[in-house]
Amino acid sequence: MPREQIHFVTGRLAEFSLRELLARLGPQAGFDYTVGVLNITVAALMTTEWIAKRLQTPPGTTRVLLPGYCHGELAPIEAVAHVPVQRGPHDLRRLPDFFRSVDESPGDFPSRLGEPPLRGADYGAYEIQILAEINHAPRLALSEILETAAQMRSDGADVIDIGCDPGEAWTGTGETVRTLVDQGHRVSIDSMNVHEISAATKAGASLVLSVNSTNRAAAPDWGCEVVAVPDMPSTLEGLDDTIAFLAARNVPLRIDAVLEPIGFGFAKSLGRYLSLRAGYPDAEMMMGTGNLTELTDADSAAMHVLLLGFCQELGIRSVLTTQVIPWAQTSVKECDLARRLVFHAVHRRTLPKHVEPRLVMLRDQRPATYGIAALEQLAEQIRDHNYRLFAENGELHALAAGRHLHDRDPFVLFEKMHSAAARPIDARHAFYLGYELAKAVTALTLGKDYRQDEALEWGFLTRPEETHRAGRLTGEPPE
Repeated sequence: MPREQIHFVTGRLAEFSLRELLARLGPQAGFDYTVGVLNITVAALMTTEWIAKRLQTPPGTTRVLLPGYCHGELAPIEAVAHVPVQRGPHDLRRLPDFFRSVDESPGDFPSRLGEPPLRGADYGAYEIQILAEINHAPRLALSEILETAAQMRSDGADVIDIGCDPGEAWTGTGETVRTLVDQGHRVSIDSMNVHEISAATKAGASLVLSVNSTNRAAAPDWGCEVVAVPDMPSTLEGLDDTIAFLAARNVPLRIDAVLEPIGFGFAKSLGRYLSLRAGYPDAEMMMGTGNLTELTDADSAAMHVLLLGFCQELGIRSVLTTQVIPWAQTSVKECDLARRLVFHAVHRRTLPKHVEPRLVMLRDQRPATYGIAALEQLAEQIRDHNYRLFAENGELHALAAGRHLHDRDPFVLFEKMHSAAARPIDARHAFYLGYELAKAVTALTLGKDYRQDEALEWGFLTRPEETHRAGRLTGEPPE
């Protein structure tokens, strides 16, 4: 297959770093390249209309690659280039990832252009059902329950579980379940009280959590699936009898061994799921994750990946999750992403790595750096007095015309910037710099990528930021 010849478009500031990177990347990825340096300092300020008036495509070019920040339709450039045009990554340091093959098949270069994670086009399948519990439902107004259920379904919940409180039967069970069903939700009822359960199933609940020796006698009258649990979780006492009782009466069921918190039998409870699968190889099973995620001082996303990985390997095809404690308040979304990741790993027999970046939230997957030499080179090339901020090598860096200031302390660095500034830093710009430096310190602290005027990446929790760069160009843009 002929080698690609890619024409990279950039601005003056990025030229040195881009050429240095392409000298290594071209031979590795198997493409030839040319670099077009347009008369603009910051490539991020280009627009496609502006580029189209200035682009000169060398003979033999098979593809044009623009900076990722380039705004506008690609058609004007394609009209003058006569070859396909694409945007690259926002950060040129991400070009190696950009050219990484999705399926790692040699010679399939055109399919490698893009910035996807290492997964196939069929990624996203799953088989684990998510039951999302609304805890203490009797204490909530119906409007609150409906609003919460809608958000949970949007985040990936398949079933809305109505969590009841122990004690006197809740008189609002039937109305709540009926309203949820009327709004298109599948509903389960989490109660041991036969009166609450009966009202819920008559109103349309399709699953009952939970059934053991204390309430199983009423289960045949409910006409729906139930979750069988042991009378004594630590020993599985009573579970076999409950399963046999329900099976003899043709009550569809799932089995839950009950996950225990760390320090209260967590490891043994995992073992009970293993033993139940061995004893009931074809049975449907369920796991409730809240005893780990809600009762452990740790972020819940990684715990959900581990628990759903265990479920996927063991054929546990439903999980019950809660999102009450502050550090677990996105549990439904975490489970939705995790079930896709673990399905992919198990069915493709591939590591669950570099596949689902939305679950990498606290730290970034591969923080990129320019290096001191490249920063010094950038400082020499800058002709204006506006500061460009960077965070790497344990320090904060501020670059302007002929100046490279750096320090670990943002307050010390700002004093240096203030003292060296060609003109006084006004209040608006000082606020902007302070905000950006705070983001940069966060990035250094957590090992994240910092890119000026961009939101830090927090996986699926990332909140996009509006750009505050000065101006858009109608020629050479303002700096």
